[in-house]
Amino acid sequence: MESPGQFPYTRGIYKDMYRTRHWTMRQYAGFGTAEESNKRYQYLLSQGITGLSVAFDLPTQMGLDSDHPLAKGEVGRVGVAICSLADMELLFDKIELEKVSTSMTINSTAAILLALYMLVARRQGADPKKLQGTIQNDILKEYAARGTYIYPPRAAMRIITDLFAWAQQEMPEWNTISISGYHIREAGSTAVQEVAFTLANAIAYIDAAVKTGLAVDDFAPRLSFFFNAHNDFLQEIAKFRAARRLYSKIMRDRFGAKDPKSMMLRFHAQTAGSTLTAQQPDVNLVRVTMQALAAVLGGTQSLHTNGRDEALGLPTEESARLALRTQQIIAYESGVTAEPDPLGGSECIEQLTSEIETAAERYIERIDGMGGALAAIESGYMQSEIQDAAYATQRAIESGKQIVVGVNKFRMEESAPPPAFRVNAAMELGQCERLRAVRAARSSSTVAKELSALEAAARNGSNLMPHIVASAESMATVGEISDRLRAVFGEHRES
Repeated sequence: MESPGQFPYTRGIYKDMYRTRHWTMRQYAGFGTAEESNKRYQYLLSQGITGLSVAFDLPTQMGLDSDHPLAKGEVGRVGVAICSLADMELLFDKIELEKVSTSMTINSTAAILLALYMLVARRQGADPKKLQGTIQNDILKEYAARGTYIYPPRAAMRIITDLFAWAQQEMPEWNTISISGYHIREAGSTAVQEVAFTLANAIAYIDAAVKTGLAVDDFAPRLSFFFNAHNDFLQEIAKFRAARRLYSKIMRDRFGAKDPKSMMLRFHAQTAGSTLTAQQPDVNLVRVTMQALAAVLGGTQSLHTNGRDEALGLPTEESARLALRTQQIIAYESGVTAEPDPLGGSECIEQLTSEIETAAERYIERIDGMGGALAAIESGYMQSEIQDAAYATQRAIESGKQIVVGVNKFRMEESAPPPAFRVNAAMELGQCERLRAVRAARSSSTVAKELSALEAAARNGSNLMPHIVASAESMATVGEISDRLRAVFGEHRES
């Protein structure tokens, strides 16, 4: 059996793993306005997080400004509302971006939000080439499992490969995509499907980038992944190990990667939101602890732990702190960081690892036979497989075959639920007023010129990123930039 830090990286991508450096501790946060979210970031930083993780509201995810009719009632609800560079500056006020790693969970509008982030850093005096962090930028799983897409798949793939090429020169330390199995699992997939569909999507992104002329070893070291840490403790540990091993072989044998960093599956993990219950919410602390420990024993590079009250609403400040303390206890008190891959060699873990790898390989072969992930998504194959798995799980819960503590067994007479966090409804009005002020203060002619140049680039095949950056710097809004791309690419409608 190989050692940690050696191909095929089953036992971890680094020789010493957490002996010399712990995983990055992130707490996914964002709500209301940029000012409110900034206060939560400042609080979490004071409590010991080692990386920021930004949640954006649905209008921002869908390329709609806060005053768009379809945004009404959704502004700032499930994340922070970002309409322009002015909002982004407020979001990171008094946070030195060159000194912190930031993860941004954003997909259809990822190129715009990355441009805004880079511009804020530049205004702070930071060197964009030194910025570290991750933009999710994984559109394929949106079509398969989540739904926050804007453009048709092939147009969306073009935006992603343009970002790869641009970031290689402008932000070389930035992870340009976080290929996500998390949302696939949250939609109801099995562990094997999570690995298989995530890696099939990765193959599609890499194929697309290579076809544009990018050399695999020039961009693959900046690819990263995002997995779910679910309930089945041993299966989850094996899942992470199997994903690493399978990916390393795909990169070496299918794509001819030579750089060892191109073969290393680096991943962020988040505990499973879909397993949290509104019943007996304090019990969620136990679930989250087990899931987080599985991610650590599986070798994660970054981790978010969910709050106990997230089945009721956004986490309160106290719940976010307790979730962070869970990571800190695992890191500093449990002793599991003393050995890289401490369960390596366990007959059970090794067998489970091989079983998951083999089953995931079969799925990937099937998807290859269909023409790849894009074709599998366009035909509805991935969606159907996930839906079937979700249905089987729900049937098992309803029949009592699968036990959920507090839901179908060990129920209690429920007392009043703990206080839930609520976003101030008046916030939406203030956000729209600030947006109007931004539009009134900017140069309309400059904005029009930059947006026209962006639309022309979309039509003629030029790289979009320089024009997205220029438009954002002119104070064009997220909605205005997205609308110019909609004018060229159209919008995706699920058949």
